[in-house]
Amino acid sequence: MKQSLTLKLSQHLALTPQLQQSIRLLQLSTLELNQEIEQALRDNPLLEREDYFEAPAYPAASVIPGNGSAPTANSEPSAEAQASEIGESEPAGDSWSEDAGWGAELASGRPRDPNDDEVDAGEIQAAAISLQEHLLQQLALTQLPERDRMWVAFLVEALDDDGYLAQTLDELAEVVPGEVGLSHEEIVEELSIALKHLQNLDPAGVGARSPAECLALQLRNLPADATRDLALMVVDRFLEQLANRDFARIKKALGCDDEALRAAQALIRSLNPRPGSAFAQTDTRYIVPDVIVRKQRGAWVANLNNDAVPRLRINRLYADLLQRNRAAGGGLSGQLQEAKWLIRNVQQRFDTILRVSQAIVERQRAFFDHGEVAMRPLTLREIADTVGLHESTISRVTTQKYLASPRGIFELKYFFGSHVATDTGGAASSTAIRALIKQLVSAEDGQKPLSDARIAEILGEQGIKVARRTVAKYRESLNIPPVNLRKTL
Repeated sequence: MKQSLTLKLSQHLALTPQLQQSIRLLQLSTLELNQEIEQALRDNPLLEREDYFEAPAYPAASVIPGNGSAPTANSEPSAEAQASEIGESEPAGDSWSEDAGWGAELASGRPRDPNDDEVDAGEIQAAAISLQEHLLQQLALTQLPERDRMWVAFLVEALDDDGYLAQTLDELAEVVPGEVGLSHEEIVEELSIALKHLQNLDPAGVGARSPAECLALQLRNLPADATRDLALMVVDRFLEQLANRDFARIKKALGCDDEALRAAQALIRSLNPRPGSAFAQTDTRYIVPDVIVRKQRGAWVANLNNDAVPRLRINRLYADLLQRNRAAGGGLSGQLQEAKWLIRNVQQRFDTILRVSQAIVERQRAFFDHGEVAMRPLTLREIADTVGLHESTISRVTTQKYLASPRGIFELKYFFGSHVATDTGGAASSTAIRALIKQLVSAEDGQKPLSDARIAEILGEQGIKVARRTVAKYRESLNIPPVNLRKTL
């Protein structure tokens, strides 16, 4: 054995910090990207947002798409162009013409003018009172003795978000403090009286212990007539049969005809089975689309959403100081490089999203023209081959990235799906088949609804080979009830 020096050539993939950052940014959603950028802005003094210092050149209550077209697969911008393009403010694009209505709904989130009369949605939500507060305010205006008010307030605190009393009076009596000085039976009696008072408060149906009781309380608040009385009997005795559309049994038991039962059913359906839901504190979440699609000169074109693209730049003050005194730069030189990497990778992220989005739009032109029934089958590999990227990259790009169009806002993954063979040797998208099923069900005769087998036959007549089990699966995914629950009088 002896020591020697040899040369060996080999290839391997090295994930540089810049490449790792690029991959990480690509798979982030818009919200997560903004959080990442905010952290970078706090940590790096050489990085800053341009819109912190310059007023936006577009109104805040609308999304104004840029007028640039999607780059082709072979047109990669240079690093200098990428860094400069982020710092530039794009001019306002063309108007939406007939699509302006839905575009104005995408808010940009400018700072609110304190003199503006418009009320922010968050302020409305924060100002809304809870169900308990609403009931206690009414309770304070009643002429009940203080002792009765105490018991009613106790029941109010036991209500759930829908306004139901989920616990029995016996269970509630168990948690009443012993200092009250009453026996268990006396407490239950006091709670029974308090429950009557609670159920007389607004909204009607509050304090119910079951859906049937909730609906009955609301019906008893209505003027008495034949329809109300019949609806009250149905709710008290045949609510389960009504839910199962067992109309024959209800008519036989109550001795009514189709017209009377139809009127009672309509009255019952007008009631609110969740009276407390109007006071629920809902957390509204808004989606900011990364890409906006509109029709230009007869072709559908994807453009980046200016509100989703952060405008970043290098802080000129620190950069000039570093330029004049490079020797004393120290850690600032590394932070300058990190800032350049982030700016370049953010721009590259949105360029990739735009390329992929444009490729999707070109293959789904029929969807944008005619809707879901015209959706064509599409795979990740097809888009990957078109834009020259790996399938895993396409998967990252299409996850939690959204596209806004005149037909609505969709996740990019929505345009991919399985397919079913047709008689002509082609394929039909599962999305298109779901849309066809939805159309067939919406146009069916309520007295003779279509079974899954019949829907499969109709699709087969249109050249789409689909099994009954597949129809059932697609119907359930659309939240369409089975045939027996779709029957009407």
